Amino acid sequence: MKTIRLTAAQAMVRYLANQMNEDGVPYIAGMWAIFGHGNVAGIGEALYGIRDELPTYRGQNEQSMAHAAIAYAKQLGRRRAMAVTSSIGPGALNMVTAAALAHVNRLPVLFVPGDVFANRGPDPVLQQIEDFGDGTMSANDCFRPVSRYFDRIMRPEQLLTALPRAMRTLTDPADCGPVTLAFCQDVQAEAYDYPESFFASKTWRFRRPEPDVVEFEAAVAALKAAKNPVIVAGGGVHFSGATETLKAFVEKHQIPVVETQAGKSALAWDHGLNFGPVGVTGAESANVVSEKADLVIGVGTRFQDFTTGSWALFKNPNRKILALNVQAYDSAKHDAIPLVADAKIGLEKLSAALGDQVYGAPDAGLKAFWFAKADAVTAAPTDSNALPTDMQVIGAVQRASRDNTVVMCAAGTMPGELHQLWKSKLPLSYHMEYGFSCMGYEIAGGLGIKMAEPDRDVIVMVGDGSYMMMNSELATAVGMGVKITLVITDNRGYGCINRLQMGTGGAQFNNLYAHTNVSPMAIDFAAHAASMGARSHKVSSIAELETALDAAREATETTVIVIDTDPYPTTGAGGYWWDVAVPEVSARAEVNQARIAYEAALKERT
Repeated sequence: MKTIRLTAAQAMVRYLANQMNEDGVPYIAGMWAIFGHGNVAGIGEALYGIRDELPTYRGQNEQSMAHAAIAYAKQLGRRRAMAVTSSIGPGALNMVTAAALAHVNRLPVLFVPGDVFANRGPDPVLQQIEDFGDGTMSANDCFRPVSRYFDRIMRPEQLLTALPRAMRTLTDPADCGPVTLAFCQDVQAEAYDYPESFFASKTWRFRRPEPDVVEFEAAVAALKAAKNPVIVAGGGVHFSGATETLKAFVEKHQIPVVETQAGKSALAWDHGLNFGPVGVTGAESANVVSEKADLVIGVGTRFQDFTTGSWALFKNPNRKILALNVQAYDSAKHDAIPLVADAKIGLEKLSAALGDQVYGAPDAGLKAFWFAKADAVTAAPTDSNALPTDMQVIGAVQRASRDNTVVMCAAGTMPGELHQLWKSKLPLSYHMEYGFSCMGYEIAGGLGIKMAEPDRDVIVMVGDGSYMMMNSELATAVGMGVKITLVITDNRGYGCINRLQMGTGGAQFNNLYAHTNVSPMAIDFAAHAASMGARSHKVSSIAELETALDAAREATETTVIVIDTDPYPTTGAGGYWWDVAVPEVSARAEVNQARIAYEAALKERT
């Protein structure tokens, strides 16, 4: 057996560079890195040696560069992924939030945080967390509950088993999610005689599991018995590459489709059978159809509470749930009829089994009625002196966009309004991180999206709260020459949670700056963005916003557009109940009234 002597870190990066996807390109597209004493000597030296084959990207914050890696994988439908490395201690722990985000959203990312010395010679090493009762514990053990596969590399030869396991997890449609290889820093530098065959190019197939015969028969029987089915399209439709299959299925059998946040854009917004967004942030058209459905067919959805209206939405007393999902865990939720299979394969086989069976599509007037309301709230304002609403900002961005534009967001006011109001024409033109709803994902995520699809316009919608939390990757985008457009809506605080606070009877407190113990802030976001090298504008009206967006589309560099907005209005129409517990006892009459309404809603659900 021929061998090659490499350090463990050199072996890891060489192996990763030779793992291909079915398109014949490296599955790991690069590694984001912030170096410290836990990874600069070992992994840093190894990455330098292979920089032409496995690019290294420098971020500004460990969490945000991981967000960029995750967004990259999501935008490519999990066909490629990225790795992220940090030093030990604070650098590693900064990535735990991002790992949780990837775990919730079933997205691949490889975390390689530096770890303590395996030989324990300098114990405790700088930044080491010491567990008083467990000598094997380090800060990296925090990754265990938010990783789909976790390993600690304490000997160089352990890579021979750990790396294939990591790749298997990253490319498995059911187990896909974050992988953590905590890499002891002394081991990174140790040499070992690795088999040359370990570094041979390997192609990883994305398997498409076929349905179980018995499960399939039960699913077909449920479909044939149904009178008013509805399909809830989730993110799995995109990951399976099943958008055209979904379209053919619903057209053949005339079944209405409603979309989750992750599933939005699976079917064009103006398709006659797309009844729009579902659930708490849904459209009236989608929610009316869902209320009446006797068979709710989840395709690639994990049935999050926003999708189901905290399980109060599906009101038909005879309703059943059919869950087509590649992950058995998701297919068995809420006593569903499980159909564990790839979404594309599952839909094709179900269609063949149904033959020419056609259902009565809902009244198209429901959809027309909803979009009339949506168009009204997104129209340009008639009062040029009033602060614009978030809905009017969305309308301006929509009018300035093209079919290939990707609009993205993550947390705060915008996710709900975009889910309700944005009109997605092409698949993957809507990129929302709402599985974890992580503030700070937006700018880094926009960077990752543009790296994944350089030919698409990327518009990042971000509130002032999220911008303040994590804006540093704007400088990275500028420095890398990766053009994105940011629209910052400044409502001077956390407007979304302020409205939720008011809606549950609470006093306005600690959300908008005006109701905190700090003086009301007037932050010059345009100047801040300009200081990081972006083209920036502060606009004072929707008309000015549209003009700035047109200019941004033609520009070659990253543009930031800031607009002040009113923190109080929402779309008003649409939406559904969301279970947010209200205190049973309060000195505030408003809270007591909200509790009465809450208890009534609970009874309605049960």
